[in-house]
Amino acid sequence: MTPVDDDAPPASAAASLALIQKEQANAARTIALNPLLYYVPWGLAWLIGFGLLFLRYGPDGKVFAHLPAWLPLATLFVLMALAMLSTVLVSVVRGRGVEGRSSWQGTAYGFAWFFAFTGLGMTMSHFSRLLPEPERGLLWACASVGLVAAMYMCGAAIWVSRDMFVFGAWLTVINIAGVAAGAGWHSLIISLGGGGGLILLGVLFQLRGKRG
Repeated sequence: MTPVDDDAPPASAAASLALIQKEQANAARTIALNPLLYYVPWGLAWLIGFGLLFLRYGPDGKVFAHLPAWLPLATLFVLMALAMLSTVLVSVVRGRGVEGRSSWQGTAYGFAWFFAFTGLGMTMSHFSRLLPEPERGLLWACASVGLVAAMYMCGAAIWVSRDMFVFGAWLTVINIAGVAAGAGWHSLIISLGGGGGLILLGVLFQLRGKRG
């Protein structure tokens, strides 16, 4: 039997190109972000959290479900914290071994979220106390959703993702519609359109990744 030299160079330029493409595909699979682990936790947080807010604090103060007053907001914050933890863990695993421009883009984008929401929180805390309770909640919600929408569209420009831009624009439209509809309705619109939209976006990215 003739021995096989695994370290022998490719026999032709075509074989070299095929080998390079194979290794690139293997590397891409290794560092690829599972979109379901990123988008679904956030989608569920919005779907459930804002859904409970609608049931407890409906339009014109109507109560659809007699829940403890603290439960909807606490649920939203806990689910968002879990979603944040999932995002951080997935990003850390994905970032192992990645250097250069891609690493800088991801790090800068992550810090942009942190600084943007820190600034928003400080501003809202200062001015929202001047408003009645229903309008205060609406202001917090619409400002937060509006910032998320803007960050998605910025992310679309960084990673050249049409889907991210469309979703950011969609969030902006439904956010405006929710504000126009008023407190209560805004929670329902963001629960279904925002939370459901995030889950749909994750599924869409996952299906496209499998086809790719």
